[in-house]
Amino acid sequence: MKKFLLFLACGLLIGNVVFAQAKIGYIDSRELLKAMPEITKANTDVEAYAKTFQDQLQTMGKEYEGKVQAFQKDEKTMTEAIKEVKVKEIQDLQARIESFNQSATEKVDKKKQDLYAPILEKADKAIKDVAKEKAYDYVFDASAGGLLHANEKENILTAVKAKLGIK
Repeated sequence: MKKFLLFLACGLLIGNVVFAQAKIGYIDSRELLKAMPEITKANTDVEAYAKTFQDQLQTMGKEYEGKVQAFQKDEKTMTEAIKEVKVKEIQDLQARIESFNQSATEKVDKKKQDLYAPILEKADKAIKDVAKEKAYDYVFDASAGGLLHANEKENILTAVKAKLGIK
């Protein structure tokens, strides 16, 4: 039994020594991205791109509302054949609006990904460079929610910002 306890104590000490040798840092990537001027421009570009689709959707929405109101107003005087044609027109317009909205969402998402990709790569490279320069074995992202406590002296955000030329 004494040998087992001695072996367990040695194992814990060795484990602590190995873990103590690993240098761990962390960064809040959301804070880093907010500080990067490229993100502001990318956000502005995405918003402008999305606005063109929003304007078109508003125009289509007004056209839809006008057709529905006209139909409701004149419905009592329409023949069944004309009612069917008008209902079909309204349904077709509604389907076009939904299709356009889905397409616009996909295009805006693609544009956002295209604009963000080089920014994210630049941030990732800077984080990895700082980690190498400062000999960090591991760097955690505090914005991902997996970090419950950290010593502020291990936060590499300032060093990464400096690497990117951000104040």
